Amino acid sequence: MKFAKFSQKLSLWAGSPGTFLIALALIAIWGMSGPVFGFNDTWQLVINTSTTIITFLMVFLIQNTQNRDNDILHLKIDELLRATKDAHNALLSLDSLDLEQLEKLRQEYKEIGEGEPLKLDELPPEQQQKPS
Repeated sequence: MKFAKFSQKLSLWAGSPGTFLIALALIAIWGMSGPVFGFNDTWQLVINTSTTIITFLMVFLIQNTQNRDNDILHLKIDELLRATKDAHNALLSLDSLDLEQLEKLRQEYKEIGEGEPLKLDELPPEQQQKPS
């Protein structure tokens, strides 16, 4: 649980405009230091190694954040399905199906949707698109 809180706070910090400006400033400083170091291999290696390490670590941070957001979204949808009396409660356990079963179910819902044409003029006013 500690990693989840840490990664959440770190992802908020990493995605902030201030962090972007800091990274931009570091790259500018590195670029301006090129003539001092004669644009040698070590100078290039510093930026390559730094960006590679940061990118590698950010992959895990982003994946953790996406997993958390995905779980939250699924819980919200599950609650909507549970609370809607006409919904199929069997859909609450879709995560246990394999890819082939999910594709079959997707096809069934596609066929249901094709049988009923969408009539936009019959939608309630709050759901109708307003002209731009």
